[in-house]
Amino acid sequence: MGNIIVLAILAAFFYWIFKSYSRYTLYSQEAFKNFSISKESLQNSELGLFVALVAKVAKADGRVDALEAQLVGIMFDDISALFPQPQKTKDILKEIFNEHKERSDDTIEIAHTLGRAIKRDRAKQHQFMGFLIQLAFVDGEVSKSEEEILASIAEAFEFDPKSYHAMFDQFEKMVHNIKPKANIGDAYRLLGVNEDDSMDVIKKAYRKLIREYHPDIIKSQGKDDAYMQEATAKTQEINQAYEMIKAHKK
Repeated sequence: MGNIIVLAILAAFFYWIFKSYSRYTLYSQEAFKNFSISKESLQNSELGLFVALVAKVAKADGRVDALEAQLVGIMFDDISALFPQPQKTKDILKEIFNEHKERSDDTIEIAHTLGRAIKRDRAKQHQFMGFLIQLAFVDGEVSKSEEEILASIAEAFEFDPKSYHAMFDQFEKMVHNIKPKANIGDAYRLLGVNEDDSMDVIKKAYRKLIREYHPDIIKSQGKDDAYMQEATAKTQEINQAYEMIKAHKK
């Protein structure tokens, strides 16, 4: 019952934040209604350049883990929904991501290009940098290679060092405060499933919750850092519960 109450409170919290800040948007469907969809136009756009940087951060530690891959897939949905041809856009974004996750030699160049494009927009700088930090922390720890690439991107953005370190430290503190589920019963309750449910049913419930609570690069526009931290924390809790159940089912 306690977990149900917590989920209800969190749901209300996220709804309140969305309603409070939704009028402050950096990107919208209206802004892209006349956008000509092609690989060249997308990869040179701010969001296309951002996807390339997401790929660099996701692969910085040598692999894109399952949770990162799932969150990146949802990010494709969030971004492509802004454009006139969502499925075509999504396919191209995937292509951009897959190409850029395999190389690191152009990271600084891309970061400088995006940094110049958003130089006069501190809100976009903050949004992009916050999401990249969140992505690095989503698996529970940040490797040295991830930390190095984040710092290089922040420098290319000419992002205020004090603000960068403050954001990084906030996420680090948040991650360390997340406690694993005390027992398997708590894990099942968090996912809203029963012990005798099949793994297919459990996986479906898990994916639904991840999609509901994932850090949304579009809806986070104009919101404070607490939104991304809460979303990241909830995503990690859901993932921990799912991993515990998978181990229990073996």
